[in-house]
Amino acid sequence: MNIPDDLRYTRDHEWILLEDGIVIVGVTDFAQSELGDIVYVELPSVGSKVKASETFGSVESVKSVSDLYSPVTGIVADINTRLAESPELVNSDPYGEGWMIRIEPGDLAELEQLLGPREYSDYIGAETE
Repeated sequence: MNIPDDLRYTRDHEWILLEDGIVIVGVTDFAQSELGDIVYVELPSVGSKVKASETFGSVESVKSVSDLYSPVTGIVADINTRLAESPELVNSDPYGEGWMIRIEPGDLAELEQLLGPREYSDYIGAETE
């Protein structure tokens, strides 16, 4: 299971990267493997307000539909438009080309509530090296 050390994580299996004051969000390798082949991703529009722990979209796979939860409160600064045509990027590259949204956060202190890599690994019961 791939759990990058430079990211933060939610208990809802989203990953978070803070880059130049913007929060980049996607789903974890664990989440995409549990979901199976992703066939559709629904994302909010740029400029939408999102609230920490509330849904911002959904992912549809061959197995089920799952909600996506925002790790922070803020404004959607960008969405990964490539996912409309290529939702499988979430499966093939969840931490890279499969990112979902970028959020302009209202309060960076919310990031302190998120899990670190070891905590997330323990949470999902993954083997650590």
